[in-house]
Amino acid sequence: MCRLYGVTRGGYYAWCRRQPSARARRDAQLLVQIRAIHAAHDGNYGSPRVHGALQLAGERLGCKRVARLMRAHRLRGKVADLYRSRAGTKAFFTSIPNRQLSVLADAPNRVWVGDVTYLRLGNAWRFLAVIADKHSRRIVGWALRSRRDVSLTLAALKRAIHQRRPAPGLFFHSDRGIEYAAEPYRSGLREHGIVQSMNRPSRMNDNAHMESFFHTMKSELHRKLSVTTDAKLRAVIGRYFDYYNQRRGHTSLAHHSPAQFEALGCKL
Repeated sequence: MCRLYGVTRGGYYAWCRRQPSARARRDAQLLVQIRAIHAAHDGNYGSPRVHGALQLAGERLGCKRVARLMRAHRLRGKVADLYRSRAGTKAFFTSIPNRQLSVLADAPNRVWVGDVTYLRLGNAWRFLAVIADKHSRRIVGWALRSRRDVSLTLAALKRAIHQRRPAPGLFFHSDRGIEYAAEPYRSGLREHGIVQSMNRPSRMNDNAHMESFFHTMKSELHRKLSVTTDAKLRAVIGRYFDYYNQRRGHTSLAHHSPAQFEALGCKL
């Protein structure tokens, strides 16, 4: 074998006795931490978030090193091919402008954003309305129903108001769906001194925060959403929101979770 590869016998035995390099030993230590972080977040974290978590733990290393180790050991964040449903609901245009464009979400309860998404339950659909604080990305209210109507979005709004008790002057932004433009919903906002804001016509990116959240949620839950009862679906969603708010690091929040970001007093 030594003749085949052009090395001396003494060189081969010296290589066999050689101890791992300092870099290799360091990689082995890092891999233990990487596996622990990846497992603690149920495999949701890819290399950018794992790198962020390591930095928060006091480790000084480059993101490419984390990506190399994860790639070599087949560790990756969850990714899913997501459907994008086109329900037969009419676009409902009103005179409500996009007021959030002129508001700086520099503290909690300045701007909330909301949207509705579809979840499959067996051969039927369920509708999930979610409200998030734009500043901290924290989920502040949600509701799950079998029908997409104003009662769904009102339930999420009431839950958010009960949990956060916002002062008058809060801005609430959504798309132009009928479940947000209906008078009962608008009346509920006015009752609590909340200023309504909606997407500009043909500007889907105006509500990009919620679009991004739903993509993240469905990617990370993926197979866990394949349940057969409303109770199980509600439990899966509830556990995920608790994880998202309390533990899941967010790149735009310097890898802190929404709850940690708010606890820091918004001073990173």
